[in-house]
Amino acid sequence: MRSELTIIVPVYNEEENLDRLEAELSNYINIASLPTSVLLVNDGSTDQSLTKIERICNRNAQFHFISFKTNNGLSTALKAGFDYVTSPLVGYIDADLQTAPEDFELLLECIEDYALVTGVRHNRKDTWLKNLSSKVANRVRRLFTNDGMEDTGCPLKVIKTENAKRIPMFRGLHRFLPAMILLQNGRVKQVPVRHFPRKAGTSKYGLGKRLLGPLADCFVYLWMKRKNINYQIDKSSSDSV
Repeated sequence: MRSELTIIVPVYNEEENLDRLEAELSNYINIASLPTSVLLVNDGSTDQSLTKIERICNRNAQFHFISFKTNNGLSTALKAGFDYVTSPLVGYIDADLQTAPEDFELLLECIEDYALVTGVRHNRKDTWLKNLSSKVANRVRRLFTNDGMEDTGCPLKVIKTENAKRIPMFRGLHRFLPAMILLQNGRVKQVPVRHFPRKAGTSKYGLGKRLLGPLADCFVYLWMKRKNINYQIDKSSSDSV
């Protein structure tokens, strides 16, 4: 059966989380309202993540993977996933499972009327420093983008694939996905989702990446907004050339 939703999972040195990831995503696939598959994107892991990913995909028909030779970052992993998938909808979740796959159902309830539906992590289970830096980064980003998003970094999203493939990706753009959809005149919606403590592995983002990186990326976004090309073809002589 052709998948209608493909869940992209970027993976960088997450070998300790992959068994649980397989189990929880498999459980979700069994109860999902749409035919669902998973695309694991190995982002140049230096641990045993790739070996585990290959085993997972060999024993699960709904699991697939692509792998980078070197670490390229989250935005590149997402772009590769967007380029690779063919399902009408694409989802995104982190391998650390601080959000629950079952909450994709909350986003899917709204996706028909929106180009992107994103989770908002309520009652976050991170350290006070991580929460503070995230709040500051979100506030700064909103000043630049005026996208109205409370929690653009929430690793639980569903996007219509046609919109995802049109996003002009650059490093750091994962923080600006709603803003880039708005540049396409697409509608976005926020939905509260659950959040859990990280059970294994370590976070890949320190204070500098959470504050200094997003600030620099805001200027890149402003440049792209000014230079953005957005059009819709009204009529043509034929379906193809």
